Amino acid sequence: MDFGKNLSHAYIISAKPEEGYKKATELAAAILCESHGKRPCGECRHCKKSLRGIHPDVIVLSRPLDDKGRMKKEIPIDLVRAMLSTAFIMPNEAEKKVYIIKDAGAIAPNSQGTLLKILEEPPYFDAFILITDNPNLLLETIRSRCVSINLNGEEDSISPEAREKAEKYLAIIARGDALALLRFTTEQGEMSVADSMEFVKAASMLLTDMLCGRLSEAGLSRKSLMRLVALMRKSQEYLRFNVSSKQLFGMLSVCSIESK
Repeated sequence: MDFGKNLSHAYIISAKPEEGYKKATELAAAILCESHGKRPCGECRHCKKSLRGIHPDVIVLSRPLDDKGRMKKEIPIDLVRAMLSTAFIMPNEAEKKVYIIKDAGAIAPNSQGTLLKILEEPPYFDAFILITDNPNLLLETIRSRCVSINLNGEEDSISPEAREKAEKYLAIIARGDALALLRFTTEQGEMSVADSMEFVKAASMLLTDMLCGRLSEAGLSRKSLMRLVALMRKSQEYLRFNVSSKQLFGMLSVCSIESK
């Protein structure tokens, strides 16, 4: 693929993790490529090193492992800060540096402001590639500063049924009606895993729109919105590890309304 010469300083690649990382590697090679024609050329030293994953000016950030060797649910803010602390250091070999952030939606919403600052005024030699299977987990202010590359196709669209259920779910939480929440989650327990994933995506999209001011917060505080975004991220992780819809909605029935 030829990315051309007029490359941006920031991209969001919407894709499954493996596909997204492959595309990010190709894009990083294009950004560092020495060719005056097709980019990436695949032949220059920067392309070869980038595509092999050994270029010193391509820095990759991902969720760390816990003490049991399991991937953590979030990218902690200290890792983001550590990465950005190198942003003003000149590249080692190429004319630019490229930061690839795997599963960028795993950066907590209240930590994404740190990333936003560098995206707003980056050094001329920096470029950023964010990979996520759900770009709606990223703040609108971040999305607005990035070129979008969508590899998800139809998967990014949400059915009216999923949106309606997500709206009902959030309305119940806003009322703090635990009994209605129990009834709702019990009714959804027989949903297919695919439909459950779509429900979670729909809820994530609505919450992000509320946080960004595109939708009314519907009686939910900003703190509650951020807590629910984290809960939707946890729900996505559950579904990735083959948790059933019944187990997922059982968890939501317990965790959705904050105990007082």
